[in-house]
Amino acid sequence: MTDSAEITRQAKSNLAFALQILPKERRDGMVTFYAFCRVVDDLADDPQRPLAAREADLLAWKSGLENGFAEPDPLQLEVVELMKRYDVPVHLLTAIIDGCRMDLRPQRFATWEDLSQYTYKVACAVGLASLRVFGATDPASERYAVALGHALQLTNILRDVGEDLANGGRIYLPLADLSGFEYTERDLVGRVHDGRFMAMMAYQAERADAFYREAVAVMPKSDARALIPAEIMRSIYQTLLDKMKKDGFKVFDRRYRLSKARKMAIFSKYLLRLGSAA
Repeated sequence: MTDSAEITRQAKSNLAFALQILPKERRDGMVTFYAFCRVVDDLADDPQRPLAAREADLLAWKSGLENGFAEPDPLQLEVVELMKRYDVPVHLLTAIIDGCRMDLRPQRFATWEDLSQYTYKVACAVGLASLRVFGATDPASERYAVALGHALQLTNILRDVGEDLANGGRIYLPLADLSGFEYTERDLVGRVHDGRFMAMMAYQAERADAFYREAVAVMPKSDARALIPAEIMRSIYQTLLDKMKKDGFKVFDRRYRLSKARKMAIFSKYLLRLGSAA
């Protein structure tokens, strides 16, 4: 098993689950790309290492992608080959690294416009790079990838509110939105779960839903087959968002997830769709 395959296997993520539907060559490419995303994200989040060392490692990755690695490790060799094979623009991968660097220091986002610059780097850029590996060719798929990226990352942010607070006091919810519902940063840190909190979370969920709707509306039929892994991700995360909404966003004391059976049902639906289109 290659390094990238082992990283992906251990992660057990929704994306790794969705990739099973791809043809082997493209699946292998996405396994490499996912491993890259996982490694740079873990570099940013590793509490056992000094901040300066983590930032140096991320900058070394960025420099290597832009200028060539002096002594590439196996994963770096795979990533360079992936970029060549699928013509993945280097700026998308360096954007992902820049997004991870933003996570090195706890920060605040004043508005959605500020937060969207972060979600673009850590999610939309991932989607735009994935298009190349999936084999999507219609330019309209780029708008799909950007809308879906914002939706997926917003869903993650809502799910992880409690965990992010515990991880160095991170807050990704726009402070202007908290203020709009007369809910303060102090309330959030105190894990106050009341009507103000639920209304503010419902507002964020509607923003995510709007991006999901946009993704569905702009997805080009010509790339429908290539985008099936992304559609599996959309279905999983929309279902997760609905679960949070129905449960009143109890994100301070639980981590929302879908059962393997629920994910298999979603996967099977798209597998049948793939078969009927063949």
